[in-house]
Amino acid sequence: MPVQKILTFPHPLLKKRAHLIARVDEHIRGLIEDLVDTMRAGPGSVGVAAPQIGVSLAACVVDVSNNRHGKENNHGLLIMLNPEIVAADGSAVMREGCMSVPDYTGEVERATAVTVKYLNLHGEQQTVAASGFEAVAIQHELDHLDGILFLDRIVSLKTGLFRRKNYQ
Repeated sequence: MPVQKILTFPHPLLKKRAHLIARVDEHIRGLIEDLVDTMRAGPGSVGVAAPQIGVSLAACVVDVSNNRHGKENNHGLLIMLNPEIVAADGSAVMREGCMSVPDYTGEVERATAVTVKYLNLHGEQQTVAASGFEAVAIQHELDHLDGILFLDRIVSLKTGLFRRKNYQ
């Protein structure tokens, strides 16, 4: 499927809660292909959520396996439909960026470990326990499904927001 255009802040769809997926069908499978292709084409991207490509459905993909921060601790490509964090533990502040906010990065506090339940592409309930960078990436993408951007979670607007020098 083709790489999709990423919506950028302040597009209003980025601030809306995505709709739950009622049925996994060919339309949803095509959406996931678009998300994976778009993620892989993005510079340094480790995830993308459906609202970022203009689709208000609760679907996202995450894959930190090719990123230096996630290379040693990951589950590979995660395809998550209707995901929900059911447990979270720990806390750390980490610098985040986002294809929907291409000119900035920011210091965001996130849980260091999460357990997420979701549906896979067969409509089956799954659970994954993630930690470290993968847990942060999952939380970032799930925020997109709730209409939350990392800008909403900056630890300090005065000292925690940075203009991006280059995009990679």
